[in-house]
Amino acid sequence: MYAPAQASPTTQAPADRGQRKTIDLLGKIGQIDGHWLPHVVAEMNDYQFKVVKIEGDFVWHQHADTDETFIVLEGELRLDFRDGAVLVRAGEMAIVPKGVEHKPYAAREVKMMLIEPRGVVNTGDVGGERTAPNDVWI
Repeated sequence: MYAPAQASPTTQAPADRGQRKTIDLLGKIGQIDGHWLPHVVAEMNDYQFKVVKIEGDFVWHQHADTDETFIVLEGELRLDFRDGAVLVRAGEMAIVPKGVEHKPYAAREVKMMLIEPRGVVNTGDVGGERTAPNDVWI
């Protein structure tokens, strides 16, 4: 479950991922250029742990087949829903149930981790220009 800090992004899991090592989440995020580009740092069963930097508005979308977990490491995330919004601050997490339309927003840069099944597309059911490559490891 470990990707070497010096590794460049790849579409394959690192060979030493099963070794007993820690993962520096903020260090991994520091290697990402740009916003809205989730990178996988670990897998557990069929779930991926992804780190990402976001800023600004995302797209309204939903994931019909899975819940999505947002864990904020730095900053403040607003999850918009059609009937309101939830603020998620550093050290907090929120779970969006499957099938619930939502839109992440960050007034200033937010560093966070996502937990979701392998293969989940970041833009869910809408696709478009904000769709990031999937299964990219860092």
